[in-house]
Amino acid sequence: MNFDEIIQELESQSNPQDVGGMARFGINPQKTYAVRIPELRKIAKKAGKSHKLAAQLWEAGYRETRILACMIENPLQVTSEQMDVWASEFDYWEICDQCCMKLFRMTPFAYQKVFKWSESEEEFKKRAAFALIAVLAVHDKKAPNENFEQFFPLIINESTDNRNYVKKAVNWALRHIGKRNTVLNKKAITVAQEIHKIDARSAKWIAADALRELKSEKVQERLL
Repeated sequence: MNFDEIIQELESQSNPQDVGGMARFGINPQKTYAVRIPELRKIAKKAGKSHKLAAQLWEAGYRETRILACMIENPLQVTSEQMDVWASEFDYWEICDQCCMKLFRMTPFAYQKVFKWSESEEEFKKRAAFALIAVLAVHDKKAPNENFEQFFPLIINESTDNRNYVKKAVNWALRHIGKRNTVLNKKAITVAQEIHKIDARSAKWIAADALRELKSEKVQERLL
């Protein structure tokens, strides 16, 4: 499929009735065809991997074209500069998370971007740093514990950011690190306890929610 064929497909599947529902979940209703993720996966599979097509789709600026760009892009052709540009254009959580899950985690720059983006004042670029930690914790299965232990100071430092989409991502990162294995579980619990002592509403929420899951019988049994 080329760019024009993809646009035609999106237009044919457009569902304006879903736009209002998307807005309630924090998804930008201004530029969307309201096509659901499973349908986008089918389109991406038909299109195949293409660096050029991914760039065209990203530039189009619609929710669906940007998610498809992440699905279609070849992670080995992604540049560090490209990641910075795309991250700076995140304007709501879904595009941020889809990029991290479907593309950014597979690039050679994923770990270094965590440190860079965690310092950003832009809400969704900062969210991307912690979303990356979370998805790397799930998918980078051969990574040593040290790869994730290095993120604990970032998680502690940014636990005071009260912006909803940042604090949820910080929590997400801490929980997923703590579910990798027993060693990281114990260390994540210790970090959560340290965060809970911080005099900030966001920190106390992050810590309490993480401790609830990391100490749960379900997680502890799975890690045995």
